[in-house]
Formats: sequence, C-alpha cells, structure tokens
Amino acid sequence: MLLELRDVHFRYHGEAPILEGFDLDIAHGEFVALLGPSGCGKSTLLNLAAGLLDPLAGEVDFGGKALTGLNRDAGYMTQGDTLLPWMTVTNNIGLPLELRNVPRGERRDKIERALKLVNLWEARDKFPSELSGGMKRRALLARSIIYDPPMLLMDEPFGALDAQMRETMHQELLDTVGRTGESVLFVTHDISESILLADRILVLGGRPLKVLEEVRIAWGKDRDLDKIRKDPEYTALETRLRDLLRAAHS
Repeated sequence: MLLELRDVHFRYHGEAPILEGFDLDIAHGEFVALLGPSGCGKSTLLNLAAGLLDPLAGEVDFGGKALTGLNRDAGYMTQGDTLLPWMTVTNNIGLPLELRNVPRGERRDKIERALKLVNLWEARDKFPSELSGGMKRRALLARSIIYDPPMLLMDEPFGALDAQMRETMHQELLDTVGRTGESVLFVTHDISESILLADRILVLGGRPLKVLEEVRIAWGKDRDLDKIRKDPEYTALETRLRDLLRAAHS
C-alpha cells in the first residue's frame, strides 16, 4: 500500500470528533474518490495524508513509513487558484523544483515535459492573467506532478469550472495519471465526477466520519468517458450513490 491510515482519531480544538478509529488504504496507481456531503470531513482526510494535520491517535503511513511532518512525496491540488500572478507559466510550474534545489538543466527538462504533458507548451511564457480557467487548471496540475510524486491529493480541483471545461479536465487528468502511473486521492461531492474518474469510490458520512459504502468501478484505466455516460450501468451507479448520499444527510 502507498497510503495507509490506521485507527486514526482527529478533532479540531473545541469541536466534536471528526474521526474515531478511521482506516483508509490507497494502493500504488489507484484512483480513489472520497464522495460525501460538504463539511463531512473529506478535506480533513486529505490534509492528514498531506501531513498538514497530525492525528490525535493512530498512524498515517506513506510508502511504508510513518508520516511525520509535511508529505513531500504527494502533490496537492486544491480548488483555489494558487498560481503566482507575477510569474510566467514556466516559472510557476517549476517553482517546486526550485524550492528543492533541483539543478537548472534538470529543472528545464522536467518543466518542458510537464508543459507538454498537459498541453501548455505554447502558453509557457504567458502570465496567469492571460490564461483561461481550463489553462490555469492544467498549469496547477502540471505544478502538482512536476517532481514526479507517487500520489496526487486533489480537493475538488475542478469545482469552479463550467460543465464543458470540467469534461475536458476529467479526460486531461485521466490521460496524465495514466502516463505517470500516480495514485490519486480525489475529494468531491459530485456523483458523476466520482463515477467517471475513480477506480474505487468511498461514500462518506456521519460524525464521526464513516465509510458508508465502498464502490468499485470496473471500466479500467483506458475508459472512454463519452461511452460511460451512455452506459445503463452509469445511470444505475448514479442512482445508487445518490441514495447513499441522501442517507448520509439524514
């Protein structure tokens, strides 16, 4: 396993427990969606995996070792636009390498590869203000993968995009992680998004947080998203997950 949460307990100061004895496993190369209502604790799980929060009890393991401090082997992509406005696309994407003191020549090669991977090579000298919403998302994705982390942590990264751009970014993400082999832990409250992208969906709810159901998706890595949307199984999964989320709210 790449990521393991074992008997994790967590609460914010002065609040009711969010996690009590929570377990989670993510395998190498696996795409797992955390699906649940807003505010249920999905982002808390992501921040524990990122090393931004420490469990009050239990253990978070990454790559077979206990995670202590910031997880530098995970790329983190949020819903917000965190591109630095005074930097070009090239410099924004290369920033994690600069902070890691990667040599200039190696840095240049990695940036070029990442830009081409997300189809931003032609926009490499533009500033964020010159980019469309989808191009900004692709730049943030490139920055998350630039140092070849084994895992991407994604917190509703496409929530601010319109429906057509979301479809484009869904395919872009699947194509990218298909080429890199990275694991993904993806937070969403969008049922359709979870079905289209994930190998496994964990439906979350309750307080303290529980896995209400685990749903395995059988369409494989080379899935055709347009075909999936027309598949009767897709509609059946949507109905099943909607019922589960309705129960989580009750």
